Amino acid sequence: MAQYDFDLFVIGAGSGGVRASRMSASYGARVAVAEERYLGGTCVNVGCIPKKLLVYAAHYGEDFEDAAGFGWTVGERSFDWARLIENKDREIARLNSVYARLLDDAGVKRIEGRARVVDAHTVEVAGRRHTAANLLIATGGWPTLPEIPGIEHAITSNEAFYLKDLPRSVIVVGGGYIAVEFAGIFNGLGARTTELYRGELFLRGFDDDVRRTLADEMRKKGVELRFGANVARIEKQGSSLRAVLADGTALEAEQILYATGRAPNVAGLGLEAAGVVLDDAGAVVVDELLRTSVPGIFAIGDVTNRLNLTPVAIHEGMAVAATLFAGRPTSPDHADVPTAVFSQPSIGTVGLTESAARERYGALDVYRTSFRPLRHTLTGREEKTMMKLVVDRASQRVVGAHMVGPDAGEIIQGIAIAIKLRATKADFDRTIGIHPTAAEEFVTMRTPLPSA
Repeated sequence: MAQYDFDLFVIGAGSGGVRASRMSASYGARVAVAEERYLGGTCVNVGCIPKKLLVYAAHYGEDFEDAAGFGWTVGERSFDWARLIENKDREIARLNSVYARLLDDAGVKRIEGRARVVDAHTVEVAGRRHTAANLLIATGGWPTLPEIPGIEHAITSNEAFYLKDLPRSVIVVGGGYIAVEFAGIFNGLGARTTELYRGELFLRGFDDDVRRTLADEMRKKGVELRFGANVARIEKQGSSLRAVLADGTALEAEQILYATGRAPNVAGLGLEAAGVVLDDAGAVVVDELLRTSVPGIFAIGDVTNRLNLTPVAIHEGMAVAATLFAGRPTSPDHADVPTAVFSQPSIGTVGLTESAARERYGALDVYRTSFRPLRHTLTGREEKTMMKLVVDRASQRVVGAHMVGPDAGEIIQGIAIAIKLRATKADFDRTIGIHPTAAEEFVTMRTPLPSA
């Protein structure tokens, strides 16, 4: 008789937890996964997938306008927010069922409810205890709100996906990728949109040329950006909300969305009582093999608050499965992870920013280009695409690639392969471009910027 009910008990059925469960089961492990909300976690339900669908929707306004430059006459048009949300919800429900089927087909036992860790080998869900040789914490993150008067009137990205009506005016508070994405969504769908950020320039941690370019382009599209702005309190006035800033000025809107941060989702899990060490931000501390301070308990994804990206959580989930059940101790590779921000225009980036590269390598060759895409030679728009390569001067290896423009994520995914393979600038130069595309600019830049 087995000592434990399961070989692995996973808490959280997001992308990382599901992948870890399925891979572990494929190696012959007895696996259970507990989920209290929805299969697929943040990404499928209130993150990547529905957000990208809303971004697609937001582009149509400009597309209709641009059609005239190509000879099309577009008739009367209108936008139905309720229909968009209904269609989005139907697609998310389909994906939820796909995740359920994948787990069932893999032989993973699904358990609904909030799980609590009792000890290194015991989990309690809805009053029932389950034992396992190993536990995996994959509970992700959750939006946080600042403690200011009136904050109860604001919403987070979670609620934004389920608004019954499209607000006519929106204030987005925050300077990270979620904030700029929702500012673009609401603006593109016709809402008067203002984004407030307390710093001098949003998207801290991204390359400075990316940050400046996106700010310029968002302003061209009609988003009001106000940097150095702190909200002191929120007041409700009838059907509208009033954001009073620290300098005494005030802004009014029908909706205020806060995207000022997310925190590891560890409340009520019993981790500290079980001896699992958390850092000052509440994130689960793990080693190179994703082990926590308690033998037999592992953690992956956003709950560890490192690279909070869905593909990273999936990668880490596979690493845990290989370590535990395939006889291959596997450390996740967090170097040169590509990422995209589905702002308008979008961002794609991989490798080091220029400032980070200067700290690491010293002398650099930096290549940068900015141009109006071919499409807009007929639409009349002044939108610019920016591309940039950061090259270590000594080795001539390309250590960073950055883009702001349409399809940036699609383009950077391919560039990321070259950077992962440690391609040099000469390798890029030897590659023939596809003409006419924006992507060819990455292999045709020949003259570095003057050295700083």
